[in-house]
Amino acid sequence: MLTRLKQANPLTFHKKGTHAKALLALALVSFLWGTTWVASKAGVKHMPALQLAGIRQLIGGLLYVVFFAAKGRTFPKGKQWWPVIILSILNFLLSNGLSTWGVKYISSGLGAIIGAVFPLWLVIIAMIAGTSKLTTKAIIGFIMGFAGICIIFYDHLQDFFNADFRFGIFLSVTATLSWAFATLYTKQQAASFNPYFSIGLQMLISGIALTGITRLTGDHIPISQIPLESWLSIAYLAIAGSVLAFMAYLYALQHLPTEQVSIYAYINPIVAILIGAWLFDEKLNAFITIGGLVAIIGVYMVNESFRRQHPSKRLPS
Repeated sequence: MLTRLKQANPLTFHKKGTHAKALLALALVSFLWGTTWVASKAGVKHMPALQLAGIRQLIGGLLYVVFFAAKGRTFPKGKQWWPVIILSILNFLLSNGLSTWGVKYISSGLGAIIGAVFPLWLVIIAMIAGTSKLTTKAIIGFIMGFAGICIIFYDHLQDFFNADFRFGIFLSVTATLSWAFATLYTKQQAASFNPYFSIGLQMLISGIALTGITRLTGDHIPISQIPLESWLSIAYLAIAGSVLAFMAYLYALQHLPTEQVSIYAYINPIVAILIGAWLFDEKLNAFITIGGLVAIIGVYMVNESFRRQHPSKRLPS
């Protein structure tokens, strides 16, 4: 898998990176992808969430497509388009679109924690399909993950009387389920297309679809009325979240073990919680701190158990 990543990598490094540079790239990924939750929260305060997600994806997708076109990459042909279209729906239209919509109603830190538990869906799906079984370590991890979520939501019990809060939780959980199915589908189709060029095409297709949906439903504001704060959020999400962080992620994958690179998923929620508390005065108390750590440790244990059963099927957490 790592060999294929190196061959498909769109970047050319004239000098082999050092271990220190790879660790710096991993730190950059851990930080940037954590801040995207906060940037989404800032942007959706002043405009419809799906419109923001659509514009972000259009810009990010265009940057990728232009880059690959300049490199002479060929576009998919015929049936090769189907995996790209399906993944554009699962990865971006549903997962990214719904998670962006979700943080309009819940805190960015809570959204990030819910996003981090998506590997649990992968194990559940594998169990239903009969391709995996629960080990003692996985059972303990599931219990810890559930206990961590209970601790977090103990401080939000009153919020559940708020329909908007319940809707935000529903959107965020549905987004993680869509991401899990996208991950499994990607594993099946990885050999049929360039995964990196595909990401740009997926973004572009989803961006066009989301923009069309917001136009048809009337859930949009005129471009001229989008405030500066939302434009700054969109620019940050498209450039820092979609391009720079992804380039750093590729570099880290080239020079570090995949298991080590996957730790970014457990750092993202911590970054989102801390920055959300700093910028937006989002709740940061013992329940959220302890519950978040317990949940993330639980997810890590389940993730590791799954990896030991399927060493060739690493979870891209």
